[in-house]
Amino acid sequence: MRRLPILFLALIASMPAAAQPQLGARTTSPDAMMAQMNQASPEDEMRAMIAAANSHPLGTAENPIRVAGPNGERAYLSRLRCADGTTIRVGARHDAGVGVYGSVVGAYDVACGTTGGRMVFDMYQEENVESRAPAGFTLAP
Repeated sequence: MRRLPILFLALIASMPAAAQPQLGARTTSPDAMMAQMNQASPEDEMRAMIAAANSHPLGTAENPIRVAGPNGERAYLSRLRCADGTTIRVGARHDAGVGVYGSVVGAYDVACGTTGGRMVFDMYQEENVESRAPAGFTLAP
């Protein structure tokens, strides 16, 4: 008698498993799966993202300065000069969320004379050494 309720519960528990498709059954054709995937190579994808970002001013959230790590940020800032050639003043670093390349970006407060602003950096761009300066600035050699 005691086995009947246990058998009944086992039967009910196994019913959803019996209604599921067989393990390994194909639900999507390989052609349909390939059509859903991005066919561009990672290099082509990155070139397209860089081209889109370059339509925005350098050093902004839409076009962060791409450098290799924290040392790359410091090296770039050490070469950055005000328009008149004087050294910039660099303030604190702030987290600035996720950037256009999908990585975390940081921002530094910078100032020239009495004017200041914020420059955004993507330090996860190991392959890039930025040679351009944002508008209103120059880079020392």
